Amino acid sequence: MQILPYGFWPSPIDATLAATHDGRPEYVGFVGDEVWWTAPRPTENGRRTLVRRRVDGTEESVLPAPWNVRSRVVEYGGQPWTGTVHEGQLLVVFVHFADQRLYAYEPGPGPEPGGEPRPLTPVSSVGGGLRWVEPQLLLDRGEVWCVLEEFTGEGPTDVRRVQAAVPLDGSAAHDRAAVRELTDDRHRFITGARLSPDGHRAAWLAWDHPRMPWEGTEVVVADVTADGTLSDARVVAGGPGESIAQVDWMRSTGGGRRSAVDGGPSTGERGQSSGDCLLYTSDRSGWWNLYRDHEPVCPRAEEFGGALWKLGHRWFVPLESGLVGVVHGRGATALGILDPETGELVDAAGPWTEFASTLAVHGERSEMGVPPPGRWGRVVAVAASPRSAYEVVELDARTGRARVIGAAHDDAVDPAHYPEPRIRTFTGPDGRDIHAHVYPPHHPGVVAPGHELPPYVIWAHGGPTGRAPLVLDLEIAYFTSRGIGVAEVNYGGSTGYGREYRERLREQWGVVDVEDCAAVALALADEGTADRDRLAIRGGSAGGWTAAASLTGTDVYACGTIRYPVLDLVGWATGETHDFESRYLDSLVGPLAEVPARYARRSAVEHADRITAPFLLLQGLDDVICPPAQCERFLAGLTRHARLTGRPVPHAYLAFEGEGHGFRQAATMVRALEAELSLYAQVFGLRLPGIPRLELVR
Repeated sequence: MQILPYGFWPSPIDATLAATHDGRPEYVGFVGDEVWWTAPRPTENGRRTLVRRRVDGTEESVLPAPWNVRSRVVEYGGQPWTGTVHEGQLLVVFVHFADQRLYAYEPGPGPEPGGEPRPLTPVSSVGGGLRWVEPQLLLDRGEVWCVLEEFTGEGPTDVRRVQAAVPLDGSAAHDRAAVRELTDDRHRFITGARLSPDGHRAAWLAWDHPRMPWEGTEVVVADVTADGTLSDARVVAGGPGESIAQVDWMRSTGGGRRSAVDGGPSTGERGQSSGDCLLYTSDRSGWWNLYRDHEPVCPRAEEFGGALWKLGHRWFVPLESGLVGVVHGRGATALGILDPETGELVDAAGPWTEFASTLAVHGERSEMGVPPPGRWGRVVAVAASPRSAYEVVELDARTGRARVIGAAHDDAVDPAHYPEPRIRTFTGPDGRDIHAHVYPPHHPGVVAPGHELPPYVIWAHGGPTGRAPLVLDLEIAYFTSRGIGVAEVNYGGSTGYGREYRERLREQWGVVDVEDCAAVALALADEGTADRDRLAIRGGSAGGWTAAASLTGTDVYACGTIRYPVLDLVGWATGETHDFESRYLDSLVGPLAEVPARYARRSAVEHADRITAPFLLLQGLDDVICPPAQCERFLAGLTRHARLTGRPVPHAYLAFEGEGHGFRQAATMVRALEAELSLYAQVFGLRLPGIPRLELVR
């Protein structure tokens, strides 16, 4: 066992390894008996491809570069594909990122490729054009139903969203008029319509500015008429103070049980009584719990839902047996099978500590939207743990057995180098709890001298309505294996701990998040876990805001890394961001018209003169959520202050072409990671051979 100072440890985990293993499988689904999902390709310009797992267990990428299966609806996207088998032929419909058109693709049954994907939707030159998400096939109608996002002007908020039907014959490929609109655009935001098993009704979520979906949404139910239109759309649940995160349907297993979706027994078309039940996750109790026809089925102080950042997130799936597959938990998550009749919940056994909000069930909603009887027994999910990256997992609902079936984790290095997290709860201002994951420095062959305390980097997650999952992250291992500790802080406002915890950030963004991160950092120092003089903070997006606010508003940190941040609240609230989050600050800070001074008081761009610690600023030049103009204004203020005082702050600004909000290309991620490590080496006095030196402007 070698004895070396913290930060001097040799590591087999380099930036290239961390970058090429970045990302995870998403949007699992069945195409016939095969399991499909989207997967990242960091070394192929950051695109996402479709992967199919054949019945014999072999995996293959379906679409070669440059095809990129990713939607831009609400900029964060959502479910970008669907597929089925019809008369022995596979049919897949997907969104291509570059032009945002829907394409139909018929892959071959064998290893040979299918024909070229053919476009189903037109291109619009107005603003952001036409965008599509949550497609679902209705072969009997010859259509694919989905959410249409249509820009009506050049501004980011000149946009409307409707349920739409796109013909599969390609007649709308160059004709916008051939797209059939199923609803009006009375609501600013909607999710894709979910069809009831009998095909007579559809349900979706809707909300409007200034609410975000984790603040208040409504369930809308409409009748599906014989000619394939949606009529009599009505709100049946939800409201301004109730967040419903997902809605779906299930068959009643109670014989004569009748659905009370609209507050009483309901009837389908032709006056027939419908036994279909409405399922949704609501936080009306303070926790996202599951409800069947408005009645709770498993009330618990834990979450069965989450923040709806992407359209098509799924935390539950109904099974033909009457059971429901659910992702649930408090902090960490598990996959379980719930019996809504008894409330009994049985979790899958396995090493996983985090299940993503994507689920699929075998045989779901084929062709007419009607599930074939007796085939719902296989639930597919995406899961990870502190020892394994995200992989595709299948749960047999009949036996309760879970196994990895795709994107299986493969140890690229000896797992002895992986960090060993500790789940901690710290005490913050006013005695409030702060949840965190602490990753001490860890190396199987090196220890530090007994008298030395390690440097630590506080990680602030994005959102801010989100959380840091407890999973293997090679970016964290990149630091911990070199002797630098990491603490991920699920500050007040994070998801996973109930609505009250989320509401701590209401009008307190830039206060509570900053205080909570500082409280964790100082507690680690006070207890002798971290070196008080070698603390740093790092965050991206909303976490970048927290990092910047921490550097301008506290003296806790010796340096920081700010990634694609919000820096100017006024600019962000007056047209510099996209439609989805354009009114987010109403709840995070307060309405601009009512508290303008608060916006200026908290914005880092207004206080560049207060920053004294060295920092690294990283930005994608194609970012439309947190645009580079904010970074440029911040740096201009810093430069002006340096000229006036003669005291420049060491810093570096790296801007990347071809990158948007969040880095996807391997070369970018390598450069960003190595630059960050070099910053810490220079500030903390570390020796890291082989790491390119970051040139700091002084």
